[in-house]
Amino acid sequence: MSTQSSGGSKVLLKGMEFAELERWVRSHGFRSGQALMLWKRLYGDGLNKDFRKMLSENAEFKALTLKDILTASDGTRKGMGEPLHNIHNVIKGAAIMVDDQGLHFSPRKVTISTSGLVPQLKRFLRESNCALAVSLNATTDEVRNWIMPINRKYNLELLLQTLREELCSKHRYKVLFEYVMLAGVNDSIEDAKRLIGLVRGIPCKINLISFNPHSGSRFRPTPEEKMIEFRNILAEAGCVVFLRLSRGDDRMAACGQLGELGDTQAPVLRVPARFQTVV
Repeated sequence: MSTQSSGGSKVLLKGMEFAELERWVRSHGFRSGQALMLWKRLYGDGLNKDFRKMLSENAEFKALTLKDILTASDGTRKGMGEPLHNIHNVIKGAAIMVDDQGLHFSPRKVTISTSGLVPQLKRFLRESNCALAVSLNATTDEVRNWIMPINRKYNLELLLQTLREELCSKHRYKVLFEYVMLAGVNDSIEDAKRLIGLVRGIPCKINLISFNPHSGSRFRPTPEEKMIEFRNILAEAGCVVFLRLSRGDDRMAACGQLGELGDTQAPVLRVPARFQTVV
């Protein structure tokens, strides 16, 4: 995310962390205290006349805008992409959101989700106290390689061992594992038992998510009664586990949909032989 205005000579102030903003203010001959006033102005109010004049000549307050906003009937909005592909700006944005002088969100209320980019995940855990959600979705490399090709680069063992090591130094921190349940693919009793073993030693919560069908996809959602059975196995083993209901599916904004309404062909992935009859 660039802090340079499209006009060329002015900078965009929103998007700077406080330390970056402070350096910029001092570079224009103003005291650090003015940076705090400016920070409060960005997310509150209060600037003197001379300082406002300097800002009007050198900076813009406008924030980044979205090209299109689609809102589902239940209020869900959609977005897509792997956040950790943009790790630098994600960390900056999260820092602004939780800064005491900024938007002042609790770090627990700001969650960054990832498919499991291990190097960026390490950096995020070391530089941010915001919450982390990892899309797990499988208990074997065979299945995860199929439905999440990123696993071919960062497999389950590497991903989970990285989390064990990194979370050792984070006090009272739990990662959230997202697990989208696909009928006949990752929802067996054996999957539930393997999942218990996979997350052992990792402070975590598990979110079981009903798959949201969409045009072009051959997957089907796991029946609710089977999801409950799966959840109960995890809970009886001591896991903190939740069931998540579908939201936003009328606008293709539900988890796993994130596309346009209409007939869209999903990417064709090679189906492992033993799952040929499932999808």
